[in-house]
Amino acid sequence: MVQTVDFFTPIVDDPYIYGQIAATNSLSDIYAMGGKPVTAMNVVGMPADVIGLDVIHEILRGGADKILEAKCSLAGGHSIKNPEPIYGLSVTGLVNPQRMITNAGAEPGDVLILTKPLGTGILTTGVKRGIASGEVVMRAINTMSRLNTPGQTIAERGLVKCATDVTGFGLLGHLISLCKASGTRAILHTANIPVIDEEITRLIDEVDCVPGGTRENFKTSDADVGWAEIVPQSMKYILADAQTSGGLLLCVPEDNVKEVMQILEEDGSLARSLIGRILPADEVGPLITVV
Repeated sequence: MVQTVDFFTPIVDDPYIYGQIAATNSLSDIYAMGGKPVTAMNVVGMPADVIGLDVIHEILRGGADKILEAKCSLAGGHSIKNPEPIYGLSVTGLVNPQRMITNAGAEPGDVLILTKPLGTGILTTGVKRGIASGEVVMRAINTMSRLNTPGQTIAERGLVKCATDVTGFGLLGHLISLCKASGTRAILHTANIPVIDEEITRLIDEVDCVPGGTRENFKTSDADVGWAEIVPQSMKYILADAQTSGGLLLCVPEDNVKEVMQILEEDGSLARSLIGRILPADEVGPLITVV
């Protein structure tokens, strides 16, 4: 049995979409462990004197639809009054203990595969500031509301022992934790990093649209990263960008890459990007090398 809980304040104006994204994000931890979600319980805090029941209903409906899509059962929940809205799920799942995925099993030679493009933190900040285009916003919403279901299939077939979902600490933060837990290093190739849209670079370079969490992630991770001179500052922020409901970062043994890529293709994963590789810890150099 595996369990998780997660919730956050609204990052989009539409209550139904907010509910979908929050539920997707909560379910993601189960998939990252290779588990099958079984039951979910709502975690709700609302300023009932400000937000009407119709809006609250739409938030819960969005979450319920994602729970249904995950073939999981909604088993109730708990609500309180809160100065600002919060919504998420407590999720219980099941996984074969012999097939469970953790962030401590990476081995040198494993290929790093990312299943969703980066940039949701920067784009949602652009939405709040009213400077992100509608088309790009919809791409971000599509990314954040896509379930990470391949994690379950990949674990059931025993193809991966190590993975993590990419959320608040950004790709760099989660990869650093993974390498420290596994006793390894890693190299990332920026040419292969999937990004939701090129507009993200413009938002960074032209209007300094970088959320505080992303800046903090960059500052925290910088000591463990060796940057090639060709890597622009915009890409550094993208790699550190605090993601909401991001994709899976899979450490795939070379022999299993083809089958994992086939699973991702059949699922329609938004990205199937080979972004780097796990290296031995005894090599000289920083924990993460970015080229």
